[in-house]
Amino acid sequence: MEKITNDLVPQQLVGSQMDAVEERKLSSLIQAQEFFAAAEKRLLAVNEWGKISGLSDFKIFSPDGKEAMRSVQKGDFIRIDIPGPGPLSGDGFDWVLVEEIKRVHEGNYEMISMCVRPCSSPLNQDKEVAHFLKDHATSTFIIRRDRITVRAEEHGRNEQANVNDGNLIDRTRNLVVGVSAKLGLSYPQWKLLVKGLLDGRP
Repeated sequence: MEKITNDLVPQQLVGSQMDAVEERKLSSLIQAQEFFAAAEKRLLAVNEWGKISGLSDFKIFSPDGKEAMRSVQKGDFIRIDIPGPGPLSGDGFDWVLVEEIKRVHEGNYEMISMCVRPCSSPLNQDKEVAHFLKDHATSTFIIRRDRITVRAEEHGRNEQANVNDGNLIDRTRNLVVGVSAKLGLSYPQWKLLVKGLLDGRP
């Protein structure tokens, strides 16, 4: 099923990449199906990600810029409150757009994926990217079940610090956070998240 993964995750072209994967093997097909269903629900419950990752806070906003207390959908925005100061262009927050949500169910294999990309804040008129990474970066989150094995994954691609958008304060902040991510300091958060998507806790 690796081809499906390759179709889901954008090709790595520039900057850095990162992969965080967590796996659980269940004792029966029924258990694995139930485990997958619970993990899928957690993946879409983005407003709860902060509780299961223990670090950043995540909030869903609908396409018209209103906070949404529901499962995430294609076209939604996700507001991210990472530790430390956020970009002024995002009113102190980083923002991503949910570009795609895909599902596959073929025999004993099932999968759901979600791809997000840095974007401008939907809450103001500023069209500059409100994120520490440039908007050619993506994060793809995947929950998959292959028979009795369930995996949660996060794949970051084309990650480059966003030092072009915003004022000097934003550009400096983005450089610091972006370089930290490139050095692997964002890996622990994504590892905690993929673990939490499976286990329901940080």
